[in-house]
Amino acid sequence: MIHGKTLDAWYASHPLIEDLVALRETHWFNPNIAPTAEALGDVGLSAADVRAASARLERFAPYLAQVFPDTAASGGIIESPIRPLPTLQHTLLQEAGLPASGALWLKADSELPISGSIKARGGIHEVLKHAEDLALAAGLITLESDYRALDSEQARQFFGQYKVAVGSTGNLGLSIGIMSAKLGFQATVHMSSDARQWKKDKLRASGVTVVEYASDYSVAVEQGRQQAAGDPSCYFVDDENSPHLFLGYAVAAERLQRQFKDAGILVDAEHPLFVYLPCGVGGGPGGVAFGLKLVFGDHVHCIFAEPTHSPCMMLGVYTGLHDETSVQDFGIDNVTAADGLAVGRPSGFVGKAMQRMLDGYYTVTDETLYRLLVLAYDQEQARLEPSALAGVPGMLQVLQAPQYLERMGLSAARMDNATHLVWGTGGSMVPADEYAAYLSKGRG
Repeated sequence: MIHGKTLDAWYASHPLIEDLVALRETHWFNPNIAPTAEALGDVGLSAADVRAASARLERFAPYLAQVFPDTAASGGIIESPIRPLPTLQHTLLQEAGLPASGALWLKADSELPISGSIKARGGIHEVLKHAEDLALAAGLITLESDYRALDSEQARQFFGQYKVAVGSTGNLGLSIGIMSAKLGFQATVHMSSDARQWKKDKLRASGVTVVEYASDYSVAVEQGRQQAAGDPSCYFVDDENSPHLFLGYAVAAERLQRQFKDAGILVDAEHPLFVYLPCGVGGGPGGVAFGLKLVFGDHVHCIFAEPTHSPCMMLGVYTGLHDETSVQDFGIDNVTAADGLAVGRPSGFVGKAMQRMLDGYYTVTDETLYRLLVLAYDQEQARLEPSALAGVPGMLQVLQAPQYLERMGLSAARMDNATHLVWGTGGSMVPADEYAAYLSKGRG
């Protein structure tokens, strides 16, 4: 019995579960989506909260520019470029037998400074929030201070009294660990079995304690939570439930709006925007989607992409069980090459907050991810890790869903004007030998 029902009974009541259990690529367009103005109320956070996070990142920008040379050119602002993907788009549409439609772009979070992934935004924001709270309370700074004062032996000794812990499959651990250690915190990252060795090595080289587990993401998070619970000096970054992570991710939207304006990209009723977000536990894509909805309202359509072996958010929202269930409950193994997405149980906070705001979900096989990795690299010189390719098939899922398009009032004329944005969540810091192995596997 699974949550009081047999598997056959689940298949009868929720037919898509059969595809999920069979590890078949599938999609689900959400029939319960609500107008943005109404759905935003489910989140419990506001535009003012996002502005506060953005202001905090600006206060820390001079400090970041000083201690991380790769942020100096941007003045300490952690941001990534957008890039058109015309050749890849042509190939995908041609393979699918579809006519030309809209424009495919990449949001290259794979190139974010410091930790090379989407987690550089939310993860670094949360560490900076904790550091700011401590430093303000101790009188080290005021809100009007030049935060470069925190790049001092006095500040590092102060932060050295405190610990920061997190559980991670890899990328969040990199951002939390690197930022915490730079400030002077005693940082510990609890890493699941999926985490790549190079990520563990990079953390240790940055002065971070890495604790490894033979189990998956949920165990690593729980161990990190237990460490912090028994130690009042230890701050736990809760990837499953943190509003500070969520708000750090949401800041991306206002910056994207400026990038679109500079690139001449319109987003309105006649020029819809589709954003395809790789999803693990849900915090990163959830925060970005929340920010996008605040900025673009009903004109943006956010869709989550997950591996066939780890479809936790789709399963949680589709069944209404959210974090009460895991993919393992249904016999799905949660073993995937998409290490950043290897999560069996979704964030209950994100699933419940975003369930009326997301247009849909789809799954993608590891084989598809590797093949797309090669196409993106060969055709667009985009260097993405397997997880980050999950957003690429989203455009095809949308264009081949006539019932969804009709229900949403997305006519052929509007779709011809659409922008499809793949959120490239990581990849620039993958070592050359590991990336060569990805390419070799993909070419196979």
